[in-house]
Amino acid sequence: MEFTLQVNGAQISVTAEAEEPLLDVLRRNGYTGPKRGCRSGSCGFCTVSIDGEVEKACLRPMETVAGSEVETISALGTQSDLHPVQEAFVDNSALQCGFCIPGMIMRTKGLLESNPDPDREEIREELSENLCRCTGYEKIIDAVEDAAARMPAEVADGGLPEPTTETEPISNE
Repeated sequence: MEFTLQVNGAQISVTAEAEEPLLDVLRRNGYTGPKRGCRSGSCGFCTVSIDGEVEKACLRPMETVAGSEVETISALGTQSDLHPVQEAFVDNSALQCGFCIPGMIMRTKGLLESNPDPDREEIREELSENLCRCTGYEKIIDAVEDAAARMPAEVADGGLPEPTTETEPISNE
């Protein structure tokens, strides 16, 4: 079947089976920021935004996302102009192997768009759907608190920073 959707602001057409997971279609079409982990929704490595909602791409069949707007980590920032969440993760040493980080950053962005000033318990609760095997989560939680302080109001409300001339995305691929 042929499906059309917007990925990171660009409209694309893809061929896929109706029940094929969005994650597989994204990766097959070069969007490798969302990672393949458990294929059961347990790890959160494949977390993306679908029509403004944080979701696990491995659990969403293509037939349910046709016509949707999908955002992956590649849409957030560039090497020279990081998104505030990416900056906070770097500055707080919340990155280790990087495999879980795209999902963590996408979930953090979603959290801060809906709750611009979460407390540590709210952060823990939101991130509980994403696993990290390298850290003890404390630096990640610190990074989320820092990101909340950095987020300008228009970004926290779901908007994106003004585009720059740099086009190479940060994707942890």
